[in-house]
Amino acid sequence: MSVRIGINPITWTNDDVPELGGDTPLAICLAETSQAGYRGTELGGKFPRQPAVLGPILEAYGLDLVSGWYDGRILERGVEEEFDATLPHLTLLRALGAKHVVYADTSRGRHDAIHAPISQRPRLEDGEWQAYGRKITKLAERFADFGVALAFHHHMGTIVETDAEIDRFMAVTGEAVGLLFDTGHCLFSGGDPVALLRRHLGRVVHFHCKDVRRPILERARAEDMSFMAAVMDGIFTVPGDGSVDFLALLTPLAERGYDGWLVVEAEQDPARAHPLTYATKGYSALLATARLAGFDVKTRDG
Repeated sequence: MSVRIGINPITWTNDDVPELGGDTPLAICLAETSQAGYRGTELGGKFPRQPAVLGPILEAYGLDLVSGWYDGRILERGVEEEFDATLPHLTLLRALGAKHVVYADTSRGRHDAIHAPISQRPRLEDGEWQAYGRKITKLAERFADFGVALAFHHHMGTIVETDAEIDRFMAVTGEAVGLLFDTGHCLFSGGDPVALLRRHLGRVVHFHCKDVRRPILERARAEDMSFMAAVMDGIFTVPGDGSVDFLALLTPLAERGYDGWLVVEAEQDPARAHPLTYATKGYSALLATARLAGFDVKTRDG
């Protein structure tokens, strides 16, 4: 099957912590995304939200819109209320050809939680899971009817973080709920990416490729560091620069016939990790590994 390789602009500029690349213009992000070889980009805070404005900008750099993160609140809202809140975002994605929305449920959380110890996060009680699964399945069905499928992002600091929570989430949700598989968040939460992926291979619709520096991961978990403290310390990096065995992950994905995006998403301090250097390194490593795994990769050359 064929795939395309994209990147998230967090390599250049971090929306949660503006001092990380906050002064980097969008034009630099997109020019270097293209220069490094990527076919597409996810949304970032600097991107215009009007299709008629953003479309020509991306086209000028030869880039497709991959998807875009949405801070969901479906645990706290009704389905129609959440759908209405998401609609402008979905409209932009659909207009520019993105097939999935990156949806993370950040209910019961606060923005400053990324600076709190990783142990201090919201959780679902045992009696909440079934109703939650029904609600998010209905939301995903509304998204699908609109034309943009839901890719649920398990994420540090949210109610669906660990492998056990992902297992439970997948068990209580319907087929309309696709899984965004994120190697870095799985490992940071103490999980086993290869085993987790094999259990839910058929539901994976989007793939975030973070590499992880193992010594920093171990220290972050042992010291109960905050998410952002670990990021600033360098826990994440691009494929080929850490400890993740991407071949062991991409091979079953290729065998299954996955034909979506492979997205490099590795938040680092751009002052310490030169964005173009790391973007180029990540693209080259991921391209080689994806081909070795059996994928036909659509590149900028054809």
